[in-house]
Amino acid sequence: MHPLHFNFWAVLVAALIQWFLGAVWYSLFFAKPWMALTGHTPGERPKGAVLSMIASFFGGLILCFMLAHLVVWIGASDCGFGAFIGFVCWLGFVAVPLFSETLYERRSFKLFAINSGYWLTALLISGGVLGAWR
Repeated sequence: MHPLHFNFWAVLVAALIQWFLGAVWYSLFFAKPWMALTGHTPGERPKGAVLSMIASFFGGLILCFMLAHLVVWIGASDCGFGAFIGFVCWLGFVAVPLFSETLYERRSFKLFAINSGYWLTALLISGGVLGAWR
């Protein structure tokens, strides 16, 4: 087995981009519909928000670390190929299970679109960064 060589700075930057994207996505772009669909009230600061933000960053770091492995294993060496790997991961590992979960929990398709749209955007960008910055 050959050791993997990938850029740990690219992993960190991709994770930071995901984290900031999540902050913008859920606080600026889709704050009102997301709050309405999840039962939050405007101006409310949910309990454990800081811990959730820290966990979100570390989760993104792990996700980008794993995505970097796929990018290297598959041989993506540019932004477009990396983004394609991000898309395939989103489709198979995020969109399909999230859609099934949405149906089982009888949640709104709008909430599915907001949440899966975030993950699609995050994985496209992260894959692109990891593919380009090897």
